[in-house]
Amino acid sequence: MTHVRWFCCLQTRTTGRSHKEYEEDNLCTSPNVNEEYHEAFRTKSYIEICNKAQGHLGKTSTIRLSPSSSSSSSSSSSSSSTSSLPFHMHLTEHLLEPRQEIMTNMTQSYKVHILLVDYFEATLEASLFCDKILEGIHLMRLSNRRITRVVMLSKGVHDGTNENDQNLKDIYKELTSFAMQKNPFYIISTIHFHEIHDQYIELLHRLKSKRKRIQRAISLKRFCKRLGGVVLVTSHCAILVTLLVFSFHSIVGLVAAPAIVGGLVGLFMKRIKIKNENFSTTSYCERLCDQLDVSTKGIYILINDLDTMSRMVKRLHDEVEHRKMIASVCVKNIMKSEILKQVMKEFQEHESSFLDQLEELEEHVYLCFLTINRSRSLVMQKITEKENIEQN
Repeated sequence: MTHVRWFCCLQTRTTGRSHKEYEEDNLCTSPNVNEEYHEAFRTKSYIEICNKAQGHLGKTSTIRLSPSSSSSSSSSSSSSSTSSLPFHMHLTEHLLEPRQEIMTNMTQSYKVHILLVDYFEATLEASLFCDKILEGIHLMRLSNRRITRVVMLSKGVHDGTNENDQNLKDIYKELTSFAMQKNPFYIISTIHFHEIHDQYIELLHRLKSKRKRIQRAISLKRFCKRLGGVVLVTSHCAILVTLLVFSFHSIVGLVAAPAIVGGLVGLFMKRIKIKNENFSTTSYCERLCDQLDVSTKGIYILINDLDTMSRMVKRLHDEVEHRKMIASVCVKNIMKSEILKQVMKEFQEHESSFLDQLEELEEHVYLCFLTINRSRSLVMQKITEKENIEQN
């Protein structure tokens, strides 16, 4: 009865996704969104990031075993796929721009606001997290070689032959190893995503709050300048007229008048100098506001990218767990040929879809790297512009 229920669940399952996930896919695959992604994939920067990452991995294309290569593979190839797994890829060292060493030296040499320092640290942390996702994708592709080999071996199974017995042994051996392997996406837990999301939301609020305070201060200073200018001109004119009238009615009017006028001109020039100093302070605030504005937009886009990747990782994690589960069921019912056939059919039907999901996630990770690099470069440009203006 248990097997019957399992068969019913297996046959009604298409890709292991809920109706809500299908709606999300339909939304994400709308013409406008697809066109935006295609445009991003055609940019020179995106291609450069892909080439750097794939060059570091020692490959130029996605790992996919063709039927010819799979049939010629032996058990040594599948075992090597687990023995040579790179657990630390460190792609951030090759993909992150500007390099973190440059940003650290710049923040130490220049007067960089503490929120901007936090922003650079956040983008570094995000890039390291993208490292983990790419690592999980790479490990999953290597692990999936077992399933590819199992599917190819199952096509050569014929009842009542010695070759059939050997193929069955190899099939169950590979399925056992696959079922016992750790899920590569387990290291990228949903809890970790939530922690990073909360940290970035807090940083986003701090950036927006600081920017609003600076904007209000700039607006207040501008208003005070206009008001002070009007009051200054009006008061000086009134004083000048009053003193001139008084002095011309006195005996020393002709001598005092030039001194009075000169004193008023000197006072007026002093006020202008104070105004220029206030203008310099306002200019610094405006430049800082521009820097906070660019970093705020960068963090906002980064949060959306991480949310998208978190959903994709969660979906792939559940898909891998399902594949491990049906492999385990097949191994536990080693004498049930009908279960083996159903499991092989399940793997074969959804293999292409599963690899497409891996590729889609990889593309989103590269896009996230591209977004991080562009945002960091813009913020750095704003900071260096500020320093050049102040030095001049």
